[in-house]
Amino acid sequence: MAAFKPEKGMPLEEVKTHRIRITLTSRNLKSLEKVCTDLIMCAKQKELHVTGPERLPNKNLKITTRKTPCWEGSKTWDRFEMKIHKRVIDQKSPSETVKQNTSISIEPGVEVEVKIADS
Repeated sequence: MAAFKPEKGMPLEEVKTHRIRITLTSRNLKSLEKVCTDLIMCAKQKELHVTGPERLPNKNLKITTRKTPCWEGSKTWDRFEMKIHKRVIDQKSPSETVKQNTSISIEPGVEVEVKIADS
């Protein structure tokens, strides 16, 4: 039998790509944007298809409390607010490069959630 020779347009092996959704959340906006740019730069160096970062709505947590602990005196109030920022990055890549993409140094206070789906 003769050996099979692929033609010019045929791929040698089909590499299965996965659709990866990376969700980043943080209270600090600068560190969140730095991690986003690092992930995108790493993926573009490996010539992967990347979309994002998509900015999701902020979550504002508000607490209003009285300034006096004993409830006596003038009625003065303190308002505290915490904003939680969220970004989503989608990319398509083979399963071997998933771990390499997410192994960058991540700023403290940034939470990373990675979901892998077959495409």
